[in-house]
Amino acid sequence: MNLQDYISKVRTLLSYKVFTFICFLILAILLYGVLFYNVKPQTYDIELFSVADKTIRSPKTIVDEEKTKDEQQKAADAVEKVYTFQKEKEQNRVSLINSIFDFVTDANKEIPAHIKDKEMEKTDKKTDKERLVDLKSKLTSDVNEDVTKSISDAVLMDLLKATPFELEQTRNILNSQVEQLMGEKIREDKVRQYQGRMEDLIRDSSIPTELKSAAIALGKYAIVPNEIYDPEQTDIRKKQAMQSVEPIKILQGQVIVQEGHLIDHESYHQLELLGLLKSNPTIKPYIGLGIFVFLIIGSLYLYFSTFRVSEEKKQNYLILLSLIFIISLLLMKIIGLMADLELDKIGYLFPAAMAPMLIRMMLNERFAFIITIILAACGSIIFHDEITGSVNIEIAIYILFSGTAGILLLTNRNRKSNILQAGFFISIINILIIFFLLFLGNGQFTKMEYLYYTIFAFVSGLLSAILTIGLLPFFEAGFGVLSTLKLIELSSPNHPLLKKILTEAPGTYHHSVMVANLAEAACEAIGANGLLARVGCYYHDIGKTRRPQFFIENQMNIENPHNHISPETSKDIIIAHATDGAQMLKKHKLPKEIVDIAEQHHGTTLLKYFYYKAKEENDHIDEMDYRYPGPKPQTKEAAIISIADSVEAAVRSMTHPTPEQIKNLIDSIVQDRLKDGQLNECDITLKEIEVIKKTFSETLNGIFHSRIEYPNPK
Repeated sequence: MNLQDYISKVRTLLSYKVFTFICFLILAILLYGVLFYNVKPQTYDIELFSVADKTIRSPKTIVDEEKTKDEQQKAADAVEKVYTFQKEKEQNRVSLINSIFDFVTDANKEIPAHIKDKEMEKTDKKTDKERLVDLKSKLTSDVNEDVTKSISDAVLMDLLKATPFELEQTRNILNSQVEQLMGEKIREDKVRQYQGRMEDLIRDSSIPTELKSAAIALGKYAIVPNEIYDPEQTDIRKKQAMQSVEPIKILQGQVIVQEGHLIDHESYHQLELLGLLKSNPTIKPYIGLGIFVFLIIGSLYLYFSTFRVSEEKKQNYLILLSLIFIISLLLMKIIGLMADLELDKIGYLFPAAMAPMLIRMMLNERFAFIITIILAACGSIIFHDEITGSVNIEIAIYILFSGTAGILLLTNRNRKSNILQAGFFISIINILIIFFLLFLGNGQFTKMEYLYYTIFAFVSGLLSAILTIGLLPFFEAGFGVLSTLKLIELSSPNHPLLKKILTEAPGTYHHSVMVANLAEAACEAIGANGLLARVGCYYHDIGKTRRPQFFIENQMNIENPHNHISPETSKDIIIAHATDGAQMLKKHKLPKEIVDIAEQHHGTTLLKYFYYKAKEENDHIDEMDYRYPGPKPQTKEAAIISIADSVEAAVRSMTHPTPEQIKNLIDSIVQDRLKDGQLNECDITLKEIEVIKKTFSETLNGIFHSRIEYPNPK
């Protein structure tokens, strides 16, 4: 009992959905288990201020948020305060001084003219007070700034007592000094300094002595800060400074602790941040691996759910694909564990093209490309350059290109020698990929390292071919997979069944070869499996070897035995060749696809000759008794062989057929099959049928072409 039989037993106990779910679940668990160690963070039992017993490198690149914030704050603190120079304040302060002098001048003009000097002397005290009150009232109400709070009454009285000439002289000098000093940038902390300069300038000026004190007071009052602190702009510059600070990163591969060195606060903080301390474990890598496995299994599930084959085949493909993938994964893991040998880039030894070539030969190219991408992703985790949790992009590129090369270079899948040839070319491509990666990285390598990498690449390609050849028979036998190599093996004339046909029914053998030529050409024309059709044709009439003389192609120089038996007996003998052939093929353990062709190549067609012959004897004959038991053709290959079988026999019976006669005959046979519903159970289209008819005509015209008649020489 082979592996396929065990699978069939399990399948009978479970529904398709349950069986598929279990397969995907097992695959997910195995994938997670194999990659678990490679993503598991390596932790250390380390204490602050202890001496490191080994060198510890960072397994990943991470931002040190705390240190980054400290550096950002330092940058912000280093930003100086932003001050805005308000040029307009110079004119404002000059205008304020002028306003004060204007009010003083107005107050002096309001003294009644009829008051005599003596009367003024008598009423002077009262008049000064009245004028002062009036002046202060105007200064308070008409000026934006309450001058009276900063200028004393004594200063105002000095101004009120001055003559118009003295006021004008003082005004001009004071305005000039205010313009001069306020034209410079004055911050809050320099106001006193500039007020002192104002005082010195006024003392050295030509202002009347009795007004100098008042002028000094007004001059100092006019000096105010004109370079003002701008908190908004300062805040913007601080933020810009903080943003300009590059994040402080601990880089992947960076040495955190050197062997024999003391573990200080900085090193301990970095170890803690990286999750390398046993006291501070992290689960993020496990979650990441779970997401990775989910994506892979989910992608496979979606692809299989849209794959248009029977549920039984779909399950076989799933198990086959899973086994090849697991074998490749285990090989990858074993080579990854060889890193202890201290051989750099040991991952290049992995036979990356093995799985893609196996899957292409037994399934199809699309599955092969999918498995190549998945293996490349897994390889990037397993071969992580001794940095746990990291991803090796170089090895992923290497596996991806090597696997793709295996798929593309396996152009002729009909010989095992071609697999070895493909393996040799894969080795060359592997070497080119490695040197591309090495030179692109501009690293410094010794000649011995270059030699190691070349050997790894060469061995990888050849090992892929050798393992493919070695494992292929086991998968073919275990799963009943009909690969191209298996078909080539079955097509050999040395096969016992083909020898049996050749020796016992040579006419049938010749007929089978002719049908094979027709069927293969038609299959290739519509994109079906031409090789399967050819090999199926070789065996489709194997049942005729039990009674070869009852079939017309083997009746050479003998009388037709059907002339001496009843139509019913003849019918049983003819119909039996399909079921007998299927039994013989099963007995010799030929693939199911070949057995199906033997069973289906006549479908449920009617044996018209014997049916009408029997009807002549008994009008109540049931037509169903004279039909083949079927089933009808289920695949394109079986349908094409069914038509080709009838076409070849019909054309062979014609004498010197013309192209037009061949075309009409093919059209008639195909039309008869369509009307009889023989092609209803396969997915062949009307467009493909037209291509098949055209191919049959071209092939038969090439076989039965007319010879050119040369004139006889005189």
